[in-house]
Amino acid sequence: MTELFNFFNTISPISENSWVAVRDLLSEQTLKKGEYFIEEGKVARKFGFLKRGVMRAFYRNTEGLEYNKHFFTKNNFVGGYSSLVTQRPNSINQQALTDCELITADYQKFINLLDEHQDLERLLRIIAEQYFVAKEKREVEIVMLEANKRYAIFQKEYPELEQLIPQYHIASYLGITPTQLSRIRKQNSLG
Repeated sequence: MTELFNFFNTISPISENSWVAVRDLLSEQTLKKGEYFIEEGKVARKFGFLKRGVMRAFYRNTEGLEYNKHFFTKNNFVGGYSSLVTQRPNSINQQALTDCELITADYQKFINLLDEHQDLERLLRIIAEQYFVAKEKREVEIVMLEANKRYAIFQKEYPELEQLIPQYHIASYLGITPTQLSRIRKQNSLG
């Protein structure tokens, strides 16, 4: 769990006292490929820190079509944030695309620490700000950029994923069909 403490400190320093309080809430969890961390329709109770593996966040429409919203790799937080905050059922799924190792904690117990540990509150605020900025950036990209530009950004942000996950997941994330992704990849290899 040292890697989580170090990760926290790269975002915003936390005291040893705060770390001891957090550490008491933490537990290890593994997910096998295909297993879910959160599922739509269920109220989220915990969040996790991804130590190893790849996960995806996705929506499923009424026809059963899936739309990938985000990929999580090592050193990312996972969980249904809206559901954690509102205590309403998730509208999103988070699924392991490879075997995963996580450190998890009960969200409400973590929140209860914030009044006593202002450094944790600052840490949580900065993490929330970073995710908000990343979410806004992604929304602008999907609307404003051509598919080949979105693919180039994907390759830069997730250089290892093309070898680890099926192409149809990448196409879904980019908002295109697998056939369109094949064309873009072919054009890139020719040019």
